[in-house]
Amino acid sequence: MQPADTAISAILLAAGLSRRMGEDKLNLTYHGTPLLQCALDLLEELPVQEKILVTTKARLDMILLPPGVRAVINTCPESGQSGSVRLGLEAASGSSYLFLTADQPRLSAYDLHALIDAANRNSNSIIYPVIGGKPCSPTLFPALFREELLALTGDVGGKMVRDAHPEKCIEVEPEFPGNFHDIDNAEDYQAFYSYDVKL
Repeated sequence: MQPADTAISAILLAAGLSRRMGEDKLNLTYHGTPLLQCALDLLEELPVQEKILVTTKARLDMILLPPGVRAVINTCPESGQSGSVRLGLEAASGSSYLFLTADQPRLSAYDLHALIDAANRNSNSIIYPVIGGKPCSPTLFPALFREELLALTGDVGGKMVRDAHPEKCIEVEPEFPGNFHDIDNAEDYQAFYSYDVKL
C-alpha cells in the first residue's frame, strides 16, 4: 500500500463493555492472538498520519502497544460508545478520522486500501464499506463532521451522523467482504472458526 495523501487520524475504539458477549470479547483469541492485539497490529500497519487507541486502563495493561500508537484512557466506558468517539476526536489532529473497532480480526491494511483511496479523492465525504447492501465498519469521517460527532451522547457511534447525511456518503464494496465480518456474540465467534476451518 502506498502512503496516504490525506491526513487521516486512525482511531481504534476498544473501551466497550462487551455486554452481548457476556465476557470481555477483546480477550478472546483469533489464531492465538487476542482480538485487541489483532486490531493493534492492523493499526500499526496503516499508512495514516496518526494512530490512536481509546481503551480502558485494564485492557491497556494487557497488551503490547505498538510504536507510534498513542493510548487514550476511557475512565467511564459505561457512558457508551459516544464517550470513546469524543475522546478519540479530542486527541486527533488529522483532517479526517478513520474509526475502527477491535472485533474484526480478519481485517488487513490491504482491505482498507479502497477506503483510504476514496478519502484521498473525496475529502468532504463519509466513506464506509457495504456488504450485501448493509454498511459496516470501519467508517471514515472528514473534519466537516467533527462537531456533530463530538455532540453524540449515550451508547451510539457515528452511524447517527452518517445516516443524517446520505448526500455526503460514499459506499465502497470490499474485494474480500468476509474480512469485514465482526464478532458481536458467542455465535459470531464460533462462526469465525467454522469459516476458517473450511478454507
